Amino acid sequence: MKAGITKLVVFHPPVSSAAAASPRVLLLGFVSFFALASALTFFSGKDAFSAAGTAGEGGNFPGIPQPVLEALLHYAAANTTFVSSRMSSAEVGAVAAAILRCGKGCNLLVFGLSHETLLWHSLNHGGRTVFVDESAYMVAKAEEKHRGIEAYDVQFTTKATQLYRLLDHAKERVMKECRPVQNLLFSECKLAINDLPNHIYDIAWDVILVDGPRGYAPSAPGRMSPIFTAGVLARSKVGGAAETQVFVHEIGREVERVSSERFLCNANLVDLVDALGHFAVPKMDADNFEFCPVSSSSRNSINGR
Repeated sequence: MKAGITKLVVFHPPVSSAAAASPRVLLLGFVSFFALASALTFFSGKDAFSAAGTAGEGGNFPGIPQPVLEALLHYAAANTTFVSSRMSSAEVGAVAAAILRCGKGCNLLVFGLSHETLLWHSLNHGGRTVFVDESAYMVAKAEEKHRGIEAYDVQFTTKATQLYRLLDHAKERVMKECRPVQNLLFSECKLAINDLPNHIYDIAWDVILVDGPRGYAPSAPGRMSPIFTAGVLARSKVGGAAETQVFVHEIGREVERVSSERFLCNANLVDLVDALGHFAVPKMDADNFEFCPVSSSSRNSINGR
């Protein structure tokens, strides 16, 4: 490349009323954006990316919403070194499809700040996206760096090694504080997350993604509480769709698999995509005290992958 020549990268998003109406076309558009981001990194180098980053911080590319632009720049600059906790393209596609099916925006609840955080925030442009993470530092950093991110920290008291003890606790108290339909804000169940802001419990969540907290070591908090909480929020919600789409990442691990079978149920399992489990959890009547009715037939099986 000759010295002194500055390359200008211009993004031209397609404008089409038909595309706006089709989730499949929207998903294809986002995939194209990220493919373009990769090309930007490969061909333009650091100088071009720095210029684009400056535009994202202080200016804008006409026609591209700010959350989408930030996500595009983030993934263009991301280190491509393998990270085991990252989602595969198929897993991302499954969650993205559920979000885009909401149309004008979902009520999206995500447990865990991850490599995909900006992607979820941008895909749900026009909707309500809330992140819950175990790290107060990561929450503060995310909100400071990216305007519009809504995130809260939770101090988990559980450990992955306590899985079966906590499941026994929930089973013994399923008629009381660990019942499947309740207001979690007042719950004393050891698996319930009850210290989020009050309004979080009043939202009819369309999609819930469990991708945190840490669960890869015996001393890690494990994901029993988010999975239990997701199951209760889905069954207890007022308004919204009849089913809540619940995704559990790294479902092949024991804690995620066993907790999902207990609180999300094989009968509600829609699909398994790589290490991602997809459940459609229906609302329940308040007088129902069974997470997974024995008489229900399973559409699929986590163990039968």
